[in-house]
Amino acid sequence: MNLLTRTFSRAGQQFVEFAVHLARICQLCAQTLVWIFIGPLRGKKIRWHLTFIQIVRIGVNSVPITGIIIFCVGLIIAMQSAYQLERFGATIYVADLVGVSMTRELGPLITAIVIAGRSGSAIAAEIGTMKVAEEIDALKTMAMNPLGYLVVPRTLAMLIVLPCLTILADMLGILGGMTLAVVNLKIPFIAYFNQTASAILMKDFLTGLVKSFFFAIIISQIGVYQGFSVSGGAEGVGKSTTASVVSSIFLIILADLLFTMLFYSTL
Repeated sequence: MNLLTRTFSRAGQQFVEFAVHLARICQLCAQTLVWIFIGPLRGKKIRWHLTFIQIVRIGVNSVPITGIIIFCVGLIIAMQSAYQLERFGATIYVADLVGVSMTRELGPLITAIVIAGRSGSAIAAEIGTMKVAEEIDALKTMAMNPLGYLVVPRTLAMLIVLPCLTILADMLGILGGMTLAVVNLKIPFIAYFNQTASAILMKDFLTGLVKSFFFAIIISQIGVYQGFSVSGGAEGVGKSTTASVVSSIFLIILADLLFTMLFYSTL
């Protein structure tokens, strides 16, 4: 009985802690979005020079690794689907499968996971190090709001960059499937292109794009929150960085599931 009580007590405590963290993240997200979209109307300026620096760090520097990974994913999806479709003499439908899966699911999902591991962790580590070094307190002493100086540029950069990377990932993933189809399956390029164009609808593209905006908010806000939550020196920075990546990936997949259920029932 004592073991059962301790088990439920521990589970309840973890659930309460999760709810508290989630409420704080939602509060931080609301404040950030208000600063971005309503703040300029109230005289709060957006530091565009810091935003452009983050765009380069998060977006431009992530293009090579994101492109290589998503191109390989396109090859893998094409190979696996061709293996099954060859039995029915329907290898041309590899184009449908790769195109739709890339634009609706894999393009935004894989891109978000890569950025969460690469840039989300960097945001948490950078802000966490600043907190340990008391640089955030120094900003407050100089009458500089940490929300406007640290959080808004990173969130705004992520909102701009992740949809762009998602579009690039969609094209490279489709290119990966096309490469395998043309080289290995001997499908004519024009036939594959026409089949892809007829299979992908505007709603498929928009579905992935909408997901990418929410993934951007998740990655940036989790990274910032974990950075501000750091305590205990260098060890705390490491734990916060790890927690940022794990939490971001979990919430990204959960959000993808919810949006897929929503779009599947409405579109």
